[in-house]
Amino acid sequence: MMRLARKHLDWWAVVLAVGFMIIQVICDLSLPTLTSDIIDKGIAQNDIGYIWQTGGKMLLLSFIGVLGSAGNVYYAATQSQKMGQRIRSSLFKKVTFSSTEEFETVGNASLITRTTNDVVQIQNVMVQMLRMMLMAPIMLIGAGVLAYVKSPKLTLVFLVALPVLAIFTGAIMYFAVPLFKSLQKKIDRINLTFREGLTGVRVIRAFNQDQFEQDRFEGANQDYTQTGIKVFMIVSLMFPIITLIISGTNIGIVWYGGQLIASQSMAVGNMVAFMTYATQILISFMMVSMIFVFVPRAQASAARINEVMDLKSKITDADQPASLTDEAASLTFDHVNFRYTGAEELALTDVNFSATAGQTVAIIGGTGSGKSTLVNLIPRLFDPESGQIRLNGTALTAVSQHDIHGAISITQQKAVLFSGTIRSNMVYGMPDATDEQIWHALDVAQASDFVKEEGGLDATVEQDGDNFSGGQRQRLVIARTILKRASVYIFDDSFSALDFKTDSLLRQDLRKDEQVQNGVTVIVAQRVSTVADADLILVIDGGKIVGQGTHDELKATNKTYQEILDSQLRKGEVVDA
Repeated sequence: MMRLARKHLDWWAVVLAVGFMIIQVICDLSLPTLTSDIIDKGIAQNDIGYIWQTGGKMLLLSFIGVLGSAGNVYYAATQSQKMGQRIRSSLFKKVTFSSTEEFETVGNASLITRTTNDVVQIQNVMVQMLRMMLMAPIMLIGAGVLAYVKSPKLTLVFLVALPVLAIFTGAIMYFAVPLFKSLQKKIDRINLTFREGLTGVRVIRAFNQDQFEQDRFEGANQDYTQTGIKVFMIVSLMFPIITLIISGTNIGIVWYGGQLIASQSMAVGNMVAFMTYATQILISFMMVSMIFVFVPRAQASAARINEVMDLKSKITDADQPASLTDEAASLTFDHVNFRYTGAEELALTDVNFSATAGQTVAIIGGTGSGKSTLVNLIPRLFDPESGQIRLNGTALTAVSQHDIHGAISITQQKAVLFSGTIRSNMVYGMPDATDEQIWHALDVAQASDFVKEEGGLDATVEQDGDNFSGGQRQRLVIARTILKRASVYIFDDSFSALDFKTDSLLRQDLRKDEQVQNGVTVIVAQRVSTVADADLILVIDGGKIVGQGTHDELKATNKTYQEILDSQLRKGEVVDA
């Protein structure tokens, strides 16, 4: 946790918080002595002037103590909140720039928990640390010294009280700390179950599994609840135990102190001050003990956050990245092999092809054949095991990821839209796009008609684009891809939700679009009709290119392509090259 604190705290503010806290402690420790003086020198001697004078000092010290407390609370609260803000920003930045492989090692649900609940745990402990956890040891030592000064004999009471308190506190910590640590994992499980229920709600209803999912969530929820009840019941025992020990200590002080007063070995005012110091000592001891209860939970949260921050990306930029050349767009796969981490078999074997500006490369093959894996190598979401991928004549590994992503425009299998408006989604890849350019892209994507019906570019887009159909979402993200100026345009199975007519019209307009024709177009598809007019068709089977050429060439010579073609023609599809 200290590692996160060093990186995300303003230390000048921490020093101020500690300074204000010391002022508060000095004032709190001075008040019992002044109370003792009022009793022994003012009331006992009937000196009204001394009472007023000392009372004025107490009021002044109380006011200064309040100011010190307010300053400490202000800086403790602001720093803990700013620390949480900075940690969340760092986590989001880390996840945003992490590769898919690293992202999946932690899991979506756990990342959400770490960004929210775990950060809150650290915030809570940090504000307590700047308030109670630093104040308690100082108060404990200061009150102990002053209590000893008031009556060395009476401090013998603590030889009984403190060990009893330590035993009870140790027992509570022994049972509570492991439960606090387990709570974080149980929150992960709740988030995972809840997230799956939300994203798969239609599937759940379709298969009539509502009760099953409710029971599954209830199980996770009940598990977390029971653990929470246990741990907080255990911790709640501390306060009545402390109260009981403080009351017992005060009884002991009054009993023993009364004997000392009777033997004139101690003044009445000193006993009153001693009781106050005794209360401060015991409460401070309790606060010190609470450190060992809450800090382990925050440490567990800090470890989970550091685990994300320490993820080492396998996709790194060169020390001195090269710039993409201004020559005509081109894309080359030079004997590329790729293997997923931990896999025994290659996912792609000896992929070798080249395309230049104005050409369309289509990739077709069965489910799981490696089509999406291939296109994910182009924006460098993964690096090949061997071989080289070149963009505009420059190896991808020699170019910064920022430049690569700037030169590539991609529509992935899942149509992702962000809450906002159609305009805000369209300009995601081209912030300076004009309305004319946006409408042109929508026209090419066959989306302008329904956009006009929805109310134009300022029509609302709900989260994930849920207010549009699957085909409408696909056309919107295709338009967003077309709008961006790029060297390579990738459409990863993004025509699947389109009917044959819309698919055909869209591809015709793509071939006519001047901006798209200035780059290389890569289309991944299941349907032969979608790829038939491509300049180069790659047929993939089991991660290998088993055929490449035009539609007519493959139709005449490639067995795998013929099987795909025959299966679709039997379903009544019409294929025209």
